[in-house]
Amino acid sequence: MKEKRDIFSMITIMIALLVILFIGSAICAIIIGGFPNLLDAFSSKEIRFAFGLSISTSCISTIVVMVLALPTAYALTRTNMPLKKAAGVIIELTLSLPFILLGLSLLILFSTNAGKMLKDIGFKVIFSPIGIIMAHILVNLPYAIRLIRTAMEEVDVRLEFIAQSLGASKFKSFLTILLPMCKHSLISTTILTWSRALGEFGATLMLVGITRFKTETLPGSIYLSISTGNNSMAMATATIMLIISAVTIAVSNYINHSKQLNRGDR
Repeated sequence: MKEKRDIFSMITIMIALLVILFIGSAICAIIIGGFPNLLDAFSSKEIRFAFGLSISTSCISTIVVMVLALPTAYALTRTNMPLKKAAGVIIELTLSLPFILLGLSLLILFSTNAGKMLKDIGFKVIFSPIGIIMAHILVNLPYAIRLIRTAMEEVDVRLEFIAQSLGASKFKSFLTILLPMCKHSLISTTILTWSRALGEFGATLMLVGITRFKTETLPGSIYLSISTGNNSMAMATATIMLIISAVTIAVSNYINHSKQLNRGDR
């Protein structure tokens, strides 16, 4: 039995090493191709604009997503909302759809009379930075709801019931019990949502296009650089995104590690 288990372990290790080699080679290709041109990318006004637009739209969309996802997840886990199962299916359905299709749905939605009315009052979505935020929200909202919902389902409902039996309102038990218990998961979800927004491309491309110094985000800048044959600048921009992603993943892993240590202390 031991010998069989050792062979099985060796097979899994070999497969894991092949996976790491495959993914690592892709990352190395980005670093090798982009790192020598990193300073040129930072000195480019266009890249700085794309960087600033990506950061600002990602921050705004992440705030909106978390503000919407938190009460939605609460409604799905802690209330008797009508058609709760159907609502959960509708929300998670978009997780399996291509982002470019989600962008197309927004394009159709904001091309209607209602969308034109919003444009007339100053809320222009199509071919504008606001559209980037809307694309981020549609792509990331179901993802954030799912993560927060999972975190809330792990919290024992009896703790809130006891608090409410002692006179606390549902809102107070939400603030004093549920939120603190989900604190690490909420922070991690916020970081991952922001990171996903930063790298979103398909829905943004369909809804707002890529216009230099207007709707050009970092992924859009990579696309434009490749389209014009400037592969070195594309790889440098990709390296910038890789560095940002590495930092966000490190922060998220640190938070999750702290969460596990706190659970171990209990």
